[in-house]
Amino acid sequence: MKIAVDAMGGDNAPAVVVEGVERARDRFADVEFDLYGDSKLVQPLINDSTRINLIETTEVIEMGEEPVRAIRKKKDSSIVRAATAVKEGQADAFFSAGNTGAILAAGLFIVGRIKGIDRPGLTSILPIAKPGSDRKNFVYLDSGANAEIKEKNMLQFAELGRFYAENVLQVENPRVALLNNGAEEDKGDRLHKEVHQQLKAEEDLNFVGNVEASELLAGKADVIVSDGWTANAALKATEGTAKMVLLLIKNGIENGGLRAKLGYLFLKPVFKKIAKLMGTSTYGGAVLLGLKAPVVKTHGSTDALAVENTIAQIRTMISSGVIEKTVKYFGQVQSEESMDKPDKN
Repeated sequence: MKIAVDAMGGDNAPAVVVEGVERARDRFADVEFDLYGDSKLVQPLINDSTRINLIETTEVIEMGEEPVRAIRKKKDSSIVRAATAVKEGQADAFFSAGNTGAILAAGLFIVGRIKGIDRPGLTSILPIAKPGSDRKNFVYLDSGANAEIKEKNMLQFAELGRFYAENVLQVENPRVALLNNGAEEDKGDRLHKEVHQQLKAEEDLNFVGNVEASELLAGKADVIVSDGWTANAALKATEGTAKMVLLLIKNGIENGGLRAKLGYLFLKPVFKKIAKLMGTSTYGGAVLLGLKAPVVKTHGSTDALAVENTIAQIRTMISSGVIEKTVKYFGQVQSEESMDKPDKN
């Protein structure tokens, strides 16, 4: 399998991208990489070119650029060239740590939507932090691609998330929940009330009801769906709270005297375990589900470990055939809907 990589995307590119790709290359003997970027910057960083092909590009889409205008204007950028390689069948997947909007636009307008999907959903893999849980993580979408959506979009997100949980996370009959402002069935605005009823009526979904943002990481579901605005706000609030708690603990240790420092030495393995559980480098990148091929991005401040783990995630997506299964499912759904429509003649 071959992965097209934007070598120029991210705050620390191309160094961490190249390092992460080399680590993944050494880990997976069945993966080949096409690195798109400025050869003068990228080539000196490559220690071993085995299964790594460097493809010269002359433009870079910067973090602050307007996404759609950038991908239309900068045809020789690393993002556009890598996405085009996937569209033309020269690569199986596209990966970048660059401009989120540009990656979404390239995925939508270049790689293309699956037939039957109205809007792709940006999908994150988040940790389950409940002690004793037999599940490690869950699927969370849409985490920021669509601020305003309709009921059918969230129903499609539920199906997309279910396919991902089954095929990539290997979860049997995944539990699906709706992010809402209360656990009760009648909570939420008109949109969320209607989506709740429609998810409840879907026979092939293991719908378990609403989940509140305060219990986002509690392991109550394997797939949590929402509109992009709500999900993104809840995710950032959760991340911000976790960072603040860690900062308070650090400050308490530094200013707590000898007893606090001795306590930290005893608890250091516990803190390391928590850091690994909550670390953004552990679970790979965010997937734009609903496209014809895997399009995956990591955060701009990504490190080499995150790049390596994201490539592992992409490899699993390709080998599991999750995209092909999704295409087949939504194609059948669309055919059935067409047959159910009355003949105008």
